Amino acid sequence: MISMDKIVSLCKRRGFIFQSSDIYGGFGGFWDYGPLGVELKRNVKEAWWRDMVSGHNELVPPQGAPAAFDMVGLDSTIVMHPQVWKCSGHYDLFHDYMVDCRQSKKRYRHDQVRGRWVQFGDQKVFVATAAEGDLEQEDVQRRALKYFRLRAKDADRLSYDGGLRTLDTVDELNRVLGPDANELGTLTEPREFNLMFKTTVGALGGEEDTAFLRPETAQGIFVNFKNVLDSTRVSLPFGIAQIGKSFRNEITPRNFTFRSREFEQMEIEFFCPPDQSQQWYRYWRDRRIHWYQSLGLAGDSLRMREHAEAELAHYSTGTADIEYAFPFLDEGEYGELEGVAHRGDFDLRSHMEGKLDPKTNPLRLELDETGKPRHRGSGRDLTYRDEASGERYVPHVIEPSAGADRATLAFLCQAFTEDEAPDEHGKPQARTLLKFHPRLAPIKAAVFPLVKKDGMPEIARDLYGELKRNFAVFYDEKSAVGRRYRRQDEIGTPYCITIDGQTVQDKTVTLRDRDSLQQWRVPLAEVATEIKSRIAAV
Repeated sequence: MISMDKIVSLCKRRGFIFQSSDIYGGFGGFWDYGPLGVELKRNVKEAWWRDMVSGHNELVPPQGAPAAFDMVGLDSTIVMHPQVWKCSGHYDLFHDYMVDCRQSKKRYRHDQVRGRWVQFGDQKVFVATAAEGDLEQEDVQRRALKYFRLRAKDADRLSYDGGLRTLDTVDELNRVLGPDANELGTLTEPREFNLMFKTTVGALGGEEDTAFLRPETAQGIFVNFKNVLDSTRVSLPFGIAQIGKSFRNEITPRNFTFRSREFEQMEIEFFCPPDQSQQWYRYWRDRRIHWYQSLGLAGDSLRMREHAEAELAHYSTGTADIEYAFPFLDEGEYGELEGVAHRGDFDLRSHMEGKLDPKTNPLRLELDETGKPRHRGSGRDLTYRDEASGERYVPHVIEPSAGADRATLAFLCQAFTEDEAPDEHGKPQARTLLKFHPRLAPIKAAVFPLVKKDGMPEIARDLYGELKRNFAVFYDEKSAVGRRYRRQDEIGTPYCITIDGQTVQDKTVTLRDRDSLQQWRVPLAEVATEIKSRIAAV
Protein backbone atom coordinates (compact mmCIF):
# COMPACT_ATOMS: atom_id res chain seq x y z
CA MET A 1 0.00 0.00 0.00
CA ILE A 2 1.18 3.54 -0.75
CA SER A 3 2.75 5.28 2.24
CA MET A 4 1.06 8.56 3.14
CA ASP A 5 4.32 9.67 4.78
CA LYS A 6 6.10 9.38 1.43
CA ILE A 7 3.42 11.46 -0.30
CA VAL A 8 3.55 14.18 2.36
CA SER A 9 7.36 14.22 2.19
CA LEU A 10 7.32 14.54 -1.61
CA CYS A 11 4.76 17.35 -1.41
CA LYS A 12 7.05 19.42 0.80
CA ARG A 13 10.31 18.49 -0.93
CA ARG A 14 9.06 19.31 -4.43
CA GLY A 15 6.92 22.31 -3.58
CA PHE A 16 3.37 21.01 -3.78
CA ILE A 17 2.02 21.67 -0.27
CA PHE A 18 3.54 23.29 2.83
CA GLN A 19 2.26 23.61 6.39
CA SER A 20 0.86 27.12 6.91
CA SER A 21 3.11 29.41 8.95
CA ASP A 22 5.77 26.70 8.92
CA ILE A 23 8.60 28.90 10.25
CA TYR A 24 6.52 29.55 13.39
CA GLY A 25 5.84 25.88 13.99
CA GLY A 26 2.80 25.64 11.74
CA PHE A 27 -0.88 26.42 12.21
CA GLY A 28 -3.16 23.39 12.51
CA GLY A 29 -5.78 22.88 9.81
CA PHE A 30 -4.31 25.38 7.33
CA TRP A 31 -2.11 24.58 4.32
CA ASP A 32 -0.19 26.56 1.70
CA TYR A 33 0.16 25.41 -1.91
CA GLY A 34 3.67 25.80 -3.29
CA PRO A 35 4.72 26.52 -6.91
CA LEU A 36 3.78 23.07 -8.20
CA GLY A 37 0.80 22.61 -5.89
CA VAL A 38 -0.86 25.82 -7.00
CA GLU A 39 -0.53 24.72 -10.64
CA LEU A 40 -1.95 21.27 -9.88
CA LYS A 41 -4.91 22.62 -7.93
CA ARG A 42 -5.56 25.29 -10.58
CA ASN A 43 -5.58 22.57 -13.25
CA VAL A 44 -8.11 20.55 -11.21
CA LYS A 45 -10.37 23.59 -10.90
CA GLU A 46 -9.97 24.54 -14.57
CA ALA A 47 -10.76 20.99 -15.70
CA TRP A 48 -13.90 21.04 -13.51
CA TRP A 49 -14.99 24.45 -14.83
CA ARG A 50 -14.30 23.49 -18.43
CA ASP A 51 -16.12 20.16 -18.22
CA MET A 52 -19.03 21.22 -15.99
CA VAL A 53 -19.62 24.87 -17.01
CA SER A 54 -18.08 26.42 -20.11
CA GLY A 55 -17.98 23.15 -22.08
CA HIS A 56 -20.70 21.27 -20.25
CA ASN A 57 -22.52 20.25 -23.45
CA GLU A 58 -19.42 19.23 -25.45
CA LEU A 59 -18.64 16.00 -23.61
CA VAL A 60 -20.83 12.89 -23.65
CA PRO A 61 -21.69 11.89 -20.06
CA PRO A 62 -22.36 8.25 -19.07
CA GLN A 63 -26.09 8.72 -19.57
CA GLY A 64 -27.94 11.31 -21.59
CA ALA A 65 -29.33 14.40 -19.91
CA PRO A 66 -33.13 14.45 -19.55
CA ALA A 67 -33.21 17.76 -21.47
CA ALA A 68 -30.98 20.51 -22.82
CA PHE A 69 -29.70 22.84 -20.10
CA ASP A 70 -27.52 25.89 -19.47
CA MET A 71 -24.69 26.41 -17.00
CA VAL A 72 -23.54 29.80 -15.68
CA GLY A 73 -21.01 30.92 -13.09
CA LEU A 74 -21.03 32.99 -9.91
CA ASP A 75 -18.52 34.37 -7.41
CA SER A 76 -20.31 35.34 -4.20
CA THR A 77 -18.77 36.92 -1.10
CA ILE A 78 -17.19 35.03 1.77
CA VAL A 79 -18.91 37.26 4.38
CA MET A 80 -22.69 37.48 3.96
CA HIS A 81 -25.64 38.87 5.88
CA PRO A 82 -25.97 36.91 9.18
CA GLN A 83 -29.61 36.19 8.41
CA VAL A 84 -28.45 33.96 5.54
CA TRP A 85 -26.99 31.51 8.05
CA LYS A 86 -29.99 31.68 10.36
CA CYS A 87 -32.43 30.83 7.58
CA SER A 88 -30.18 28.14 6.11
CA GLY A 89 -30.00 26.39 9.49
CA HIS A 90 -26.24 26.73 9.94
CA TYR A 91 -26.56 29.12 12.87
CA ASP A 92 -28.52 26.56 14.93
CA LEU A 93 -27.53 23.20 13.51
CA PHE A 94 -24.01 23.43 12.10
CA HIS A 95 -22.04 21.88 14.92
CA ASP A 96 -20.05 18.86 16.03
CA TYR A 97 -19.74 17.40 19.52
CA MET A 98 -16.40 17.79 21.26
CA VAL A 99 -14.79 16.46 24.43
CA ASP A 100 -11.90 17.98 26.40
CA CYS A 101 -9.27 16.15 28.38
CA ARG A 102 -8.82 17.68 31.83
CA GLN A 103 -5.34 16.16 32.12
CA SER A 104 -3.70 16.82 28.73
CA LYS A 105 -5.78 19.97 28.01
CA LYS A 106 -6.41 18.67 24.49
CA ARG A 107 -9.70 18.76 22.62
CA TYR A 108 -11.18 16.01 20.45
CA ARG A 109 -14.12 15.54 18.16
CA HIS A 110 -16.40 13.09 19.97
CA ASP A 111 -17.10 10.81 17.00
CA GLN A 112 -13.46 10.64 15.84
CA VAL A 113 -11.80 9.31 18.99
CA ARG A 114 -11.32 5.57 18.50
CA GLY A 115 -10.26 2.78 20.79
CA ARG A 116 -11.04 -0.68 22.19
CA TRP A 117 -12.36 -2.21 25.37
CA VAL A 118 -9.40 -3.95 27.07
CA GLN A 119 -9.66 -6.24 30.10
CA PHE A 120 -6.96 -7.36 32.53
CA GLY A 121 -8.08 -9.40 35.50
CA ASP A 122 -11.36 -7.99 36.75
CA GLN A 123 -10.76 -4.46 35.36
CA LYS A 124 -12.11 -3.41 31.97
CA VAL A 125 -11.33 -0.01 30.44
CA PHE A 126 -11.83 1.69 27.09
CA VAL A 127 -8.36 2.56 25.79
CA ALA A 128 -8.53 5.44 23.28
CA THR A 129 -5.75 6.18 20.82
CA ALA A 130 -4.51 9.17 18.86
CA ALA A 131 -2.85 6.89 16.28
CA GLU A 132 -4.48 6.32 12.89
CA GLY A 133 -4.78 3.51 10.38
CA ASP A 134 -2.70 0.40 10.88
CA LEU A 135 -1.06 1.81 14.03
CA GLU A 136 -4.29 2.05 16.03
CA GLN A 137 -4.36 -1.50 17.40
CA GLU A 138 -0.63 -1.40 18.14
CA ASP A 139 -1.04 1.87 20.07
CA VAL A 140 -4.05 0.54 22.02
CA GLN A 141 -2.00 -2.45 23.15
CA ARG A 142 1.00 -0.32 24.08
CA ARG A 143 -1.14 2.10 26.13
CA ALA A 144 -3.05 -0.75 27.78
CA LEU A 145 0.18 -2.46 28.84
CA LYS A 146 1.43 0.81 30.30
CA TYR A 147 -1.83 1.50 32.13
CA PHE A 148 -1.97 -1.98 33.68
CA ARG A 149 1.80 -1.81 34.40
CA LEU A 150 2.62 -4.85 32.32
CA ARG A 151 5.57 -5.65 30.07
CA ALA A 152 5.44 -6.37 26.35
CA LYS A 153 5.88 -10.08 27.02
CA ASP A 154 2.59 -9.98 29.00
CA ALA A 155 0.52 -8.82 26.00
CA ASP A 156 -1.28 -12.19 25.80
CA ARG A 157 -2.69 -11.57 29.30
CA LEU A 158 -4.87 -8.79 27.87
CA SER A 159 -8.28 -9.59 26.42
CA TYR A 160 -10.32 -7.44 24.04
CA ASP A 161 -14.06 -6.98 23.81
CA GLY A 162 -14.91 -6.27 20.18
CA GLY A 163 -12.94 -4.33 17.62
CA LEU A 164 -12.05 -0.67 17.26
CA ARG A 165 -14.98 1.64 17.85
CA THR A 166 -15.58 5.37 18.24
CA LEU A 167 -16.00 7.16 21.55
CA ASP A 168 -19.60 8.16 20.75
CA THR A 169 -20.56 4.49 21.25
CA VAL A 170 -19.28 4.57 24.86
CA ASP A 171 -21.59 5.73 27.65
CA GLU A 172 -19.24 5.36 30.64
CA LEU A 173 -16.66 8.13 30.30
CA ASN A 174 -15.32 7.33 33.78
CA ARG A 175 -13.91 4.10 32.32
CA VAL A 176 -12.20 5.78 29.34
CA LEU A 177 -8.43 6.24 29.15
CA GLY A 178 -8.17 9.38 27.00
CA PRO A 179 -5.86 9.43 23.93
CA ASP A 180 -3.18 11.48 25.75
CA ALA A 181 -4.02 10.68 29.38
CA ASN A 182 -2.55 8.20 31.85
CA GLU A 183 -5.54 7.92 34.15
CA LEU A 184 -9.25 7.19 33.70
CA GLY A 185 -12.14 9.63 33.60
CA THR A 186 -10.30 12.71 32.31
CA LEU A 187 -12.66 13.36 29.37
CA THR A 188 -15.54 15.81 29.77
CA GLU A 189 -19.10 15.15 28.69
CA PRO A 190 -19.55 15.91 24.95
CA ARG A 191 -20.91 19.35 24.13
CA GLU A 192 -21.90 21.22 21.00
CA PHE A 193 -19.29 23.23 19.12
CA ASN A 194 -20.44 25.56 16.31
CA LEU A 195 -18.19 25.18 13.30
CA MET A 196 -18.61 28.67 11.84
CA PHE A 197 -15.82 31.22 12.21
CA LYS A 198 -17.04 34.48 13.73
CA THR A 199 -15.83 37.85 12.53
CA THR A 200 -16.80 41.49 13.05
CA VAL A 201 -18.04 43.89 10.40
CA GLY A 202 -17.74 47.61 11.12
CA ALA A 203 -15.81 49.75 13.56
CA LEU A 204 -17.86 49.37 16.76
CA GLY A 205 -17.48 45.63 17.19
CA GLY A 206 -20.69 45.06 19.14
CA GLU A 207 -22.81 41.92 19.11
CA GLU A 208 -24.94 43.39 16.33
CA ASP A 209 -21.79 43.61 14.16
CA THR A 210 -21.11 39.85 14.34
CA ALA A 211 -20.86 38.05 11.01
CA PHE A 212 -19.48 34.70 9.88
CA LEU A 213 -17.06 33.36 7.32
CA ARG A 214 -19.12 31.14 5.05
CA PRO A 215 -18.98 27.40 5.86
CA GLU A 216 -20.06 26.56 2.29
CA THR A 217 -20.43 28.29 -1.07
CA ALA A 218 -23.95 27.00 -1.72
CA GLN A 219 -25.88 29.73 0.11
CA GLY A 220 -24.32 32.45 -2.04
CA ILE A 221 -25.85 30.69 -5.04
CA PHE A 222 -29.29 30.32 -3.48
CA VAL A 223 -29.59 33.97 -2.46
CA ASN A 224 -28.57 35.00 -6.00
CA PHE A 225 -30.99 32.64 -7.76
CA LYS A 226 -33.40 35.41 -8.72
CA ASN A 227 -30.60 37.83 -9.70
CA VAL A 228 -29.16 35.27 -12.12
CA LEU A 229 -32.59 34.41 -13.49
CA ASP A 230 -33.48 38.08 -14.09
CA SER A 231 -30.12 39.13 -15.54
CA THR A 232 -29.54 36.29 -18.02
CA ARG A 233 -31.54 34.44 -20.66
CA VAL A 234 -31.44 31.12 -18.81
CA SER A 235 -34.55 29.12 -18.08
CA LEU A 236 -35.13 25.94 -16.14
CA PRO A 237 -33.43 23.54 -16.08
CA PHE A 238 -30.10 25.31 -15.50
CA GLY A 239 -27.17 25.26 -13.12
CA ILE A 240 -25.14 27.89 -11.28
CA ALA A 241 -21.54 26.93 -10.53
CA GLN A 242 -19.07 28.45 -8.11
CA ILE A 243 -15.51 27.79 -6.99
CA GLY A 244 -14.51 29.47 -3.74
CA LYS A 245 -13.08 29.32 -0.26
CA SER A 246 -15.08 28.09 2.72
CA PHE A 247 -14.17 27.93 6.40
CA ARG A 248 -15.07 25.47 9.14
CA ASN A 249 -13.62 25.61 12.62
CA GLU A 250 -12.92 21.88 12.77
CA ILE A 251 -12.25 20.57 16.28
CA THR A 252 -9.58 18.14 15.10
CA PRO A 253 -8.31 18.83 11.58
CA ARG A 254 -6.48 15.76 10.36
CA ASN A 255 -5.11 13.64 7.53
CA PHE A 256 -3.05 16.27 5.71
CA THR A 257 -5.35 18.44 3.54
CA PHE A 258 -8.32 16.06 3.77
CA ARG A 259 -9.92 17.83 6.74
CA SER A 260 -8.86 21.48 6.98
CA ARG A 261 -10.26 24.63 8.49
CA GLU A 262 -9.84 26.60 5.27
CA PHE A 263 -10.67 24.81 2.03
CA GLU A 264 -11.97 25.37 -1.47
CA GLN A 265 -15.20 24.03 -2.94
CA MET A 266 -16.33 23.38 -6.51
CA GLU A 267 -20.09 23.46 -6.26
CA ILE A 268 -23.11 23.37 -8.56
CA GLU A 269 -26.70 24.14 -7.66
CA PHE A 270 -28.82 22.75 -10.47
CA PHE A 271 -32.39 24.11 -10.58
CA CYS A 272 -35.06 22.00 -12.24
CA PRO A 273 -38.83 21.37 -12.28
CA PRO A 274 -39.96 19.18 -9.37
CA ASP A 275 -41.31 16.42 -11.61
CA GLN A 276 -37.88 16.06 -13.32
CA SER A 277 -35.72 16.20 -10.20
CA GLN A 278 -35.18 12.46 -9.73
CA GLN A 279 -33.97 12.13 -13.33
CA TRP A 280 -31.58 15.04 -12.87
CA TYR A 281 -30.33 13.58 -9.59
CA ARG A 282 -29.36 10.36 -11.35
CA TYR A 283 -27.81 12.30 -14.23
CA TRP A 284 -25.50 14.42 -12.02
CA ARG A 285 -24.61 11.49 -9.78
CA ASP A 286 -23.44 9.46 -12.77
CA ARG A 287 -21.78 12.35 -14.56
CA ARG A 288 -19.71 13.37 -11.56
CA ILE A 289 -18.21 9.94 -10.91
CA HIS A 290 -17.46 9.65 -14.63
CA TRP A 291 -15.46 12.91 -14.39
CA TYR A 292 -13.14 11.50 -11.73
CA GLN A 293 -12.73 8.28 -13.70
CA SER A 294 -11.85 10.20 -16.87
CA LEU A 295 -8.98 11.93 -15.03
CA GLY A 296 -7.45 8.81 -13.55
CA LEU A 297 -9.36 7.81 -10.40
CA ALA A 298 -10.66 4.37 -11.20
CA GLY A 299 -10.89 0.75 -10.17
CA ASP A 300 -11.33 -0.20 -6.53
CA SER A 301 -9.92 3.14 -5.33
CA LEU A 302 -13.13 4.97 -6.31
CA ARG A 303 -16.73 4.18 -5.50
CA MET A 304 -20.17 5.73 -5.26
CA ARG A 305 -22.15 5.12 -2.10
CA GLU A 306 -25.85 5.88 -1.95
CA HIS A 307 -26.94 7.08 1.49
CA ALA A 308 -29.29 4.89 3.46
CA GLU A 309 -32.58 6.49 4.45
CA ALA A 310 -31.40 7.02 8.04
CA GLU A 311 -28.41 9.07 6.80
CA LEU A 312 -30.41 11.50 4.67
CA ALA A 313 -30.92 15.09 5.72
CA HIS A 314 -34.54 15.84 6.54
CA TYR A 315 -35.04 17.77 3.29
CA SER A 316 -33.29 15.24 1.01
CA THR A 317 -34.84 12.45 -1.03
CA GLY A 318 -31.47 11.14 -2.19
CA THR A 319 -27.76 11.68 -1.59
CA ALA A 320 -24.78 9.84 -3.05
CA ASP A 321 -21.18 10.22 -1.90
CA ILE A 322 -18.32 9.74 -4.35
CA GLU A 323 -15.56 8.26 -2.19
CA TYR A 324 -11.85 7.51 -2.59
CA ALA A 325 -9.64 5.01 -0.75
CA PHE A 326 -7.09 7.45 0.66
CA PRO A 327 -3.86 5.84 1.93
CA PHE A 328 -4.34 7.21 5.46
CA LEU A 329 -7.50 5.11 5.88
CA ASP A 330 -7.69 1.47 6.89
CA GLU A 331 -7.93 -1.09 4.12
CA GLY A 332 -11.49 -1.20 2.82
CA GLU A 333 -12.34 2.30 4.10
CA TYR A 334 -13.15 5.29 1.89
CA GLY A 335 -13.20 9.06 2.41
CA GLU A 336 -15.69 11.46 0.84
CA LEU A 337 -14.59 13.35 -2.28
CA GLU A 338 -17.93 14.77 -3.26
CA GLY A 339 -21.57 14.64 -2.33
CA VAL A 340 -24.42 14.75 -4.84
CA ALA A 341 -27.62 15.67 -3.02
CA HIS A 342 -31.25 16.02 -4.01
CA ARG A 343 -32.16 19.02 -1.83
CA GLY A 344 -35.75 19.48 -3.01
CA ASP A 345 -37.03 23.06 -2.62
CA PHE A 346 -35.76 23.40 0.97
CA ASP A 347 -33.12 26.11 0.38
CA LEU A 348 -35.08 28.49 -1.84
CA ARG A 349 -38.16 28.13 0.35
CA SER A 350 -36.11 28.81 3.51
CA HIS A 351 -34.64 32.02 2.11
CA MET A 352 -38.05 33.07 0.86
CA GLU A 353 -40.13 32.33 3.97
CA GLY A 354 -37.80 31.62 6.90
CA LYS A 355 -36.01 28.70 8.53
CA LEU A 356 -38.05 25.54 8.18
CA ASP A 357 -38.60 23.16 11.06
CA PRO A 358 -36.88 19.78 10.61
CA LYS A 359 -38.35 18.39 13.85
CA THR A 360 -42.01 18.56 12.88
CA ASN A 361 -42.37 19.11 9.17
CA PRO A 362 -39.72 20.32 6.71
CA LEU A 363 -42.40 22.38 4.95
CA ARG A 364 -43.42 24.22 8.13
CA LEU A 365 -41.65 27.30 9.47
CA GLU A 366 -39.87 27.10 12.81
CA LEU A 367 -41.79 29.33 15.19
CA ASP A 368 -40.79 31.04 18.41
CA GLU A 369 -42.78 31.14 21.67
CA THR A 370 -45.13 33.81 20.30
CA GLY A 371 -45.98 31.83 17.17
CA LYS A 372 -43.93 34.04 14.83
CA PRO A 373 -41.17 32.73 12.53
CA ARG A 374 -37.98 32.34 14.57
CA HIS A 375 -35.74 33.32 11.66
CA ARG A 376 -37.41 35.53 9.06
CA GLY A 377 -36.80 34.86 5.40
CA SER A 378 -36.08 37.56 2.84
CA GLY A 379 -39.73 37.89 1.87
CA ARG A 380 -38.65 37.86 -1.78
CA ASP A 381 -40.46 35.79 -4.36
CA LEU A 382 -38.06 33.00 -5.34
CA THR A 383 -40.55 31.02 -7.37
CA TYR A 384 -40.18 30.30 -11.07
CA ARG A 385 -42.83 30.76 -13.76
CA ASP A 386 -42.74 28.31 -16.65
CA GLU A 387 -43.52 30.38 -19.76
CA ALA A 388 -44.75 27.38 -21.75
CA SER A 389 -47.26 26.07 -19.20
CA GLY A 390 -47.81 29.20 -17.10
CA GLU A 391 -47.17 27.13 -13.95
CA ARG A 392 -45.39 28.77 -11.02
CA TYR A 393 -43.41 26.71 -8.52
CA VAL A 394 -40.34 26.69 -6.27
CA PRO A 395 -37.65 24.80 -8.24
CA HIS A 396 -36.02 21.67 -6.89
CA VAL A 397 -32.25 21.63 -6.54
CA ILE A 398 -29.62 18.98 -7.25
CA GLU A 399 -26.28 19.81 -5.61
CA PRO A 400 -22.99 18.23 -6.76
CA SER A 401 -20.55 19.60 -4.15
CA ALA A 402 -16.86 18.73 -4.54
CA GLY A 403 -13.80 19.71 -2.53
CA ALA A 404 -10.99 21.12 -4.66
CA ASP A 405 -8.44 20.28 -1.97
CA ARG A 406 -9.71 16.72 -1.50
CA ALA A 407 -9.78 16.16 -5.26
CA THR A 408 -6.22 17.48 -5.55
CA LEU A 409 -5.11 15.18 -2.72
CA ALA A 410 -6.83 12.19 -4.34
CA PHE A 411 -5.14 12.85 -7.68
CA LEU A 412 -1.80 13.14 -5.87
CA CYS A 413 -2.33 9.83 -4.06
CA GLN A 414 -3.48 8.07 -7.22
CA ALA A 415 -0.53 9.41 -9.22
CA PHE A 416 2.17 8.45 -6.70
CA THR A 417 4.10 5.47 -8.13
CA GLU A 418 7.37 3.71 -7.40
CA ASP A 419 9.02 1.54 -10.05
CA GLU A 420 12.36 0.86 -11.73
CA ALA A 421 13.79 2.47 -14.85
CA PRO A 422 17.20 2.32 -16.53
CA ASP A 423 19.59 5.16 -15.69
CA GLU A 424 21.89 6.90 -18.19
CA HIS A 425 24.15 3.83 -18.13
CA GLY A 426 21.31 1.39 -18.74
CA LYS A 427 21.27 0.01 -15.19
CA PRO A 428 17.91 -0.46 -13.38
CA GLN A 429 17.31 2.22 -10.79
CA ALA A 430 14.39 2.87 -8.46
CA ARG A 431 12.38 5.94 -9.34
CA THR A 432 9.45 7.83 -7.89
CA LEU A 433 7.00 9.36 -10.32
CA LEU A 434 3.62 11.06 -10.31
CA LYS A 435 1.43 9.62 -13.08
CA PHE A 436 -0.86 12.62 -13.42
CA HIS A 437 -3.35 12.80 -16.24
CA PRO A 438 -1.71 15.28 -18.67
CA ARG A 439 -4.57 17.77 -18.17
CA LEU A 440 -3.74 17.93 -14.46
CA ALA A 441 0.07 17.79 -14.57
CA PRO A 442 1.54 21.05 -13.18
CA ILE A 443 4.24 21.09 -15.89
CA LYS A 444 3.29 19.70 -19.31
CA ALA A 445 6.78 19.42 -20.78
CA ALA A 446 10.44 20.00 -19.90
CA VAL A 447 13.10 21.13 -22.36
CA PHE A 448 16.73 19.95 -22.01
CA PRO A 449 19.82 20.73 -24.06
CA LEU A 450 21.93 17.56 -23.91
CA VAL A 451 25.07 19.61 -23.23
CA LYS A 452 25.74 23.30 -22.68
CA LYS A 453 27.59 23.85 -25.98
CA ASP A 454 27.48 23.40 -29.76
CA GLY A 455 24.43 25.65 -30.08
CA MET A 456 22.12 23.27 -28.18
CA PRO A 457 21.21 25.68 -25.34
CA GLU A 458 20.23 28.37 -27.87
CA ILE A 459 17.89 25.99 -29.74
CA ALA A 460 16.48 24.72 -26.43
CA ARG A 461 15.75 28.23 -25.13
CA ASP A 462 14.00 29.19 -28.37
CA LEU A 463 11.81 26.06 -28.15
CA TYR A 464 11.14 26.74 -24.47
CA GLY A 465 9.94 30.28 -25.32
CA GLU A 466 7.65 28.94 -28.04
CA LEU A 467 6.09 26.24 -25.86
CA LYS A 468 5.49 28.64 -22.95
CA ARG A 469 2.91 30.43 -25.07
CA ASN A 470 0.78 27.27 -25.03
CA PHE A 471 1.27 25.56 -21.66
CA ALA A 472 3.44 25.36 -18.54
CA VAL A 473 6.99 24.31 -19.46
CA PHE A 474 10.24 23.86 -17.52
CA TYR A 475 13.80 24.48 -18.77
CA ASP A 476 16.75 22.62 -17.24
CA GLU A 477 20.37 22.35 -18.37
CA LYS A 478 21.98 21.29 -15.06
CA SER A 479 23.44 17.81 -14.35
CA ALA A 480 23.24 14.63 -16.45
CA VAL A 481 20.16 14.24 -18.62
CA GLY A 482 19.16 11.04 -16.75
CA ARG A 483 18.97 12.96 -13.47
CA ARG A 484 16.92 15.66 -15.17
CA TYR A 485 14.48 12.99 -16.35
CA ARG A 486 14.17 11.69 -12.77
CA ARG A 487 13.40 15.16 -11.41
CA GLN A 488 10.61 15.66 -13.95
CA ASP A 489 9.20 12.18 -13.33
CA GLU A 490 8.93 12.96 -9.62
CA ILE A 491 6.83 16.09 -10.23
CA GLY A 492 4.64 14.41 -12.85
CA THR A 493 5.80 16.07 -16.10
CA PRO A 494 4.40 13.84 -18.89
CA TYR A 495 6.89 14.76 -21.65
CA CYS A 496 10.57 15.66 -21.79
CA ILE A 497 12.23 17.12 -24.91
CA THR A 498 15.96 16.76 -25.44
CA ILE A 499 17.96 18.84 -27.92
CA ASP A 500 21.05 16.89 -28.95
CA GLY A 501 23.69 16.75 -31.68
CA GLN A 502 21.22 15.35 -34.20
CA THR A 503 18.95 18.36 -33.61
CA VAL A 504 21.69 20.64 -34.90
CA GLN A 505 21.96 18.51 -38.04
CA ASP A 506 18.37 17.65 -39.02
CA LYS A 507 16.15 19.87 -36.80
CA THR A 508 14.55 16.96 -34.91
CA VAL A 509 14.39 16.43 -31.13
CA THR A 510 13.94 13.47 -28.78
CA LEU A 511 10.53 13.30 -27.10
CA ARG A 512 10.26 11.06 -24.01
CA ASP A 513 7.08 9.74 -22.40
CA ARG A 514 7.04 9.74 -18.57
CA ASP A 515 5.07 6.53 -18.05
CA SER A 516 6.23 4.23 -20.86
CA LEU A 517 9.78 5.69 -21.10
CA GLN A 518 9.36 5.46 -24.88
CA GLN A 519 11.50 7.90 -26.89
CA TRP A 520 11.01 9.02 -30.48
CA ARG A 521 12.15 11.76 -32.85
CA VAL A 522 9.90 14.69 -33.70
CA PRO A 523 10.61 17.60 -36.07
CA LEU A 524 11.50 20.70 -34.06
CA ALA A 525 8.76 22.72 -35.76
CA GLU A 526 6.09 20.15 -34.79
CA VAL A 527 6.85 19.72 -31.07
CA ALA A 528 4.08 22.03 -29.82
CA THR A 529 1.48 20.37 -32.07
CA GLU A 530 2.66 16.89 -31.03
CA ILE A 531 2.35 17.60 -27.29
CA LYS A 532 -1.01 19.37 -27.68
CA SER A 533 -2.44 16.43 -29.61
CA ARG A 534 -1.19 13.92 -27.05
CA ILE A 535 -2.64 15.87 -24.10
CA ALA A 536 -5.99 16.21 -25.89
CA ALA A 537 -6.08 12.53 -26.85
CA VAL A 538 -5.72 11.12 -23.33
